[in-house]
Amino acid sequence: MWNMSFQSFLLNQYAKWKMKDVPKAQREQMTALVTKDPQLFKKIGEEIERRKKGGESEMKAAMEVMKKYRTELSALMPARPNDFGHSGRQK
Repeated sequence: MWNMSFQSFLLNQYAKWKMKDVPKAQREQMTALVTKDPQLFKKIGEEIERRKKGGESEMKAAMEVMKKYRTELSALMPARPNDFGHSGRQK
């Protein structure tokens, strides 16, 4: 139990540092998702890094990897539309 709390603490501190320009509520939402399945996000991060080393831009690599894992990512997303402050769909 302590290990998970410590891991959450480190994740939150890293998110504050790495996403300092992102509003606090959005940072918390992102860290909540990562906390639900840290292994998935580790795998995503590693794959993005591999693609970047292969010459892809970070944006393109991230978009392609997120597409690949969209099913797993959507399973982590809240079911109710306003859990992230919006419906997640564009009009």
